[in-house]
Amino acid sequence: MEGRSRKRDVLLSKLYSFGCIKPSFNEEHSQIGQRGYARVVHCNDPDNPEAIQLNYRGNYVSTTKYTAVNFIPKSLFEQFRRVANLYFLIVACVSFSPLAPYAAVSIAFPLAVVVGATMAKEAVEDWRRKKQDIEANNRQVELFDGSNQIFVESKWKELRVGDVVKVYKDEHFPADLLFLSSNYEDGICYVETSNLDGETNLKLKHALEVTSCLQDESSLCQFKALTKCEDPNENLYSFVGTLYYNGKQYPLSLQQLLLRDSKLRNTDHIYGVVVFTGHDTKVMQNAINPPSKRSGIEKRLDKVIYILFSFVIVISFTGSVFFGITTKKDIYDGKLRRWYLRPDKVTVLFDPKRAALAAFLHLLTDLMLYGYLVPISLYISIEIVKVLQCIFINQDQHMYCEETDRPAHARTSNLNEELGQVHTILSDKTGTLTCNSMEFVKCSIAGISYGQGMTEVEAALAKRQGKLIPPGVLGAGSDHNTSDKPAKAFNINDERLMNGRWVKEPHSHMIQKFFRVLAICHTAIPDVHEETGQISYEAESPDEAALVISAKELGFEFFRRTQTSIFLHELDHETGQMIDRVYELLHVLEFSSSRKRMSVIVRNEEKTLLLLCKGADSVMFERLSEEGRQFEAEVKAHIKKYAEAGLRTLVVAYRELNEEEFAKWEEEFQNAKTSVSADRDALVDAAADKIEKQLILLGATALEDKLQKGVPECIEKLAQAGISIWVLTGDKMETAINIGYACSLLRQGMKQIVISLDSPEIISLERRGDKEAIAKASLDSVRKQLGDAKSQIRIAKSQNRDAKDTRTEFGLIIDGKSLAYALDKNLEISFLDVATGCDSVICCRSSPKQKALVTRLVKIQTGKTTLAIGDGANDVGMIQEANIGVGISGVEGMQAAMSSDVNIAQFRFLERLLLLHGHWCYRRISTMICYFFYKNITFGLTLFWFETHSSFSAQPAYNDWYLSTYNVFFTSLPVIALGVFDQDVSARLCLKNPDLYAEGIENILYSWPRILGWMFNGLCSSMIIFFLTTSSLKHHAFRSDGRVVDFSVLAATMYSCVVWTVNCQMALSINYFTWIQHFVIWGSIALWYIFLLIYGTLPPTFSKSAYLILVEVCAPSPLYWIIIVFVVFSTLLPYFTFRAIQLRFWPMPHDVVQLDRNRGTRGDVSNGT
Repeated sequence: MEGRSRKRDVLLSKLYSFGCIKPSFNEEHSQIGQRGYARVVHCNDPDNPEAIQLNYRGNYVSTTKYTAVNFIPKSLFEQFRRVANLYFLIVACVSFSPLAPYAAVSIAFPLAVVVGATMAKEAVEDWRRKKQDIEANNRQVELFDGSNQIFVESKWKELRVGDVVKVYKDEHFPADLLFLSSNYEDGICYVETSNLDGETNLKLKHALEVTSCLQDESSLCQFKALTKCEDPNENLYSFVGTLYYNGKQYPLSLQQLLLRDSKLRNTDHIYGVVVFTGHDTKVMQNAINPPSKRSGIEKRLDKVIYILFSFVIVISFTGSVFFGITTKKDIYDGKLRRWYLRPDKVTVLFDPKRAALAAFLHLLTDLMLYGYLVPISLYISIEIVKVLQCIFINQDQHMYCEETDRPAHARTSNLNEELGQVHTILSDKTGTLTCNSMEFVKCSIAGISYGQGMTEVEAALAKRQGKLIPPGVLGAGSDHNTSDKPAKAFNINDERLMNGRWVKEPHSHMIQKFFRVLAICHTAIPDVHEETGQISYEAESPDEAALVISAKELGFEFFRRTQTSIFLHELDHETGQMIDRVYELLHVLEFSSSRKRMSVIVRNEEKTLLLLCKGADSVMFERLSEEGRQFEAEVKAHIKKYAEAGLRTLVVAYRELNEEEFAKWEEEFQNAKTSVSADRDALVDAAADKIEKQLILLGATALEDKLQKGVPECIEKLAQAGISIWVLTGDKMETAINIGYACSLLRQGMKQIVISLDSPEIISLERRGDKEAIAKASLDSVRKQLGDAKSQIRIAKSQNRDAKDTRTEFGLIIDGKSLAYALDKNLEISFLDVATGCDSVICCRSSPKQKALVTRLVKIQTGKTTLAIGDGANDVGMIQEANIGVGISGVEGMQAAMSSDVNIAQFRFLERLLLLHGHWCYRRISTMICYFFYKNITFGLTLFWFETHSSFSAQPAYNDWYLSTYNVFFTSLPVIALGVFDQDVSARLCLKNPDLYAEGIENILYSWPRILGWMFNGLCSSMIIFFLTTSSLKHHAFRSDGRVVDFSVLAATMYSCVVWTVNCQMALSINYFTWIQHFVIWGSIALWYIFLLIYGTLPPTFSKSAYLILVEVCAPSPLYWIIIVFVVFSTLLPYFTFRAIQLRFWPMPHDVVQLDRNRGTRGDVSNGT
């Protein structure tokens, strides 16, 4: 066993991987280029005077938002940035003056509760971050002490740029390190980056050959070098630098950078030089939160708050005017009418000689008095509700994927209600609609197509055309006779290739070269199982893994890679025997989304130089030599056929190089790789472009990426809900169209509008190469096609109005070239008009930048809620641009998921996320906010009506503590319970009736009419409560001793009516009762009486007018209880009447479903989820 393990270590030590550099969504705007390349690191010499002058940051990190010194002022500043909180702060301050109509505590107490609760939440969260910082900063690492030639224990926070450290297996890297060497002789190590990008697969890093010999203290003591590299930046997938050592320059890439917080795995130890420390490390650069997204409801909420402020000012001004008039007329015939106010001996507040000043001061008093119209606890209540809603989303077992062990995860709670208002979904295809699990099913070699069977897309096409699908034809499954089960990702069915029969084919030498390219041209890493000896591959993408596996299955097994060689176990087409061949690996020209191809340059055992290349047909055919185009027409025809079958294609080609040409090119290529500048990548690409020409065509591969489970049904449901669905893909138009049919994006009877630049005129101009003429003709062509499309849609809509029972559906398909012109400022509005007039949109051959631009265009110009969903790094741009970003944690990594607002495991969960949770959250938040305004207006306006009753004297109707506890204790919990638990219909009915979702798209439940309607309800309720209560109590001998009602009885009775009414109104607004709702509604009413009982027993100096009011006055009086029942019923009667009329004549979508359910026609009698 020990020998086998040692053998595996030796094998692994020879592995070599080239840079797996993943492009950001916008390569043209690289963050690195913007930051510059000015960093200089004195390796193993941090005490160098020049290094000290550079004054780089230390390695201490702090992720806290506050410090012990600034917590109180900074957190208070954060709280009072909200207009409502600032208003209440001003009112609380002024309430300490004689102008205050009530004691300062009545406004300061609820403000302190709200602000204090939020500050406490901030403090707890920040303390957790502080503890994590303390733990991280005090971790131990071995630091090299050059003067004593030993490693000593040191804390992370003490490291400096240039220090050499030793990191052991399963330890995290303390800073961004330049990888020098490891215990492996080839200087490799395995790294886990799950803390950075969420990816759990191990990444292979490789030290420079010149530093891999640094294996002990004595060699490290002699090591002195200078590194020049990029400045600190947040790009995790790129690193550019040069190492100056022993008079030579060595290019540095991401392969030599070990990032802080990633972990060393499967490697005993490594040595590294600290390059970036503390907040300069890439993980800390990425710790900056992206700009926060605010929901449309939250934005409108600010406007409603301003309206309430304006309303408070209006009624305060009205009260002050009437007060001034009344005060001025207080003197009649030299006598005071209101002599009991004694204005001549008290203050200016009631002095008729200074009525204008008295009115102004009265205005300030009223502004404080009517502040209760503004809901002080609204914001914190919404935050609590949204957090609880996120918990329900995260715990939904129906959105849990067992295969990947990933549940849904709402990463932000700000946008819950936006999930119920999505108008447009913009989706990636590969890995989002499809599984991103590639299978090699067909190929074209030397003009001959190999592979049989029917793909999912072809089956969908046959079904659409009414054709019968013969049994066993669906799927290109292999049925060849082999002893071993075919590997996953290899699913070709063609006896001409299987079991070595390809050697008898007419062009067997071409087939051999074809599969040899697939076995060599890649960056995959072979991994040999210790016990079985089976080889598996770690590849950059599923496409690459599928091609390497397929080459292996057909006789070209890639089993080993070193720094300079690739080893194949391949089938010789002449002898039919398996032989081992070694190819000297000279260079890898890496794949990028702009190049759309990759190449390797190797030297075979016959010393022939070969360039092997694979890439997209859009860039490969133009690079063929004249003699290399022998099978071009046949391969193009096959590629078109494969695309129509929904397959992903790559063109395979090669060329032989002569030594002189290679030597000249290699010098230029090395210069480009060692340059340290913003255009380094461009120089490398330009050099690669010079050698990747005069290719000889071998053929093309065709991979099938199957649709994810439930995608067609999900898209159909979303379309029924009224959501427009756009697919932004890099596939060819034929592939995209047929995938569209397979996933129900394009449907039977839907008219297709195709915008393309494949006209003969454009093709002719492209051949001539006149760029200006091409651009002008292309722009004119797109403009004309968009104009024709608009006319077609307008005519169809006119016909639809005439024939009310029919509706024409449109699908827009546009290719990448046309899209580039359609996004021109002069055409973008026309493009958007056409696109929004269609039910489905497919953008083909779209780049990551175009995806983001399209998303921004739709979001800004339509003003509707957009949702972008994707799974790869190239989808990050559109995910961040959209109102809501949904990331799928898939095969391509976690970049999209980590940039998103919500994570799900599969596209089909989007149906439940939007149609159920989105609908519920939108309804709950909308109703909750409207109810907040209702209850505050009901309460606040009773104060106004009482002021009119008391000659606008600014006398509060209620006791100070009544005022301060209303929002905090007696009305807050029911509305929170509604925001968390209420359901208009059950989960099953919600998903069964996608038309319910239209309420959110059209914003019916939070429209201005509905908001103002609830405010008007509050106005009416306040009037009924005040006037019925005062008229009912007037002239009644209320007390047992025969005394009539006084101010304290009126206040307690009217307050009781308000508490009963707003809580009963809440009960009427709830559609789905749980015991929690019953408890908080009736408990809030009970709490009012408990409070009144306890408060009333306190000494009169504290309880004031409420002293024994419940025990001695209200509770014993039958009239009190009769008035409450009468007033509450009368107040709620208008709402009853309105709802009855609405249900009868203008029912809302959820009303219809509820009525059908109650009649039994929906087959669902309970609201269980």
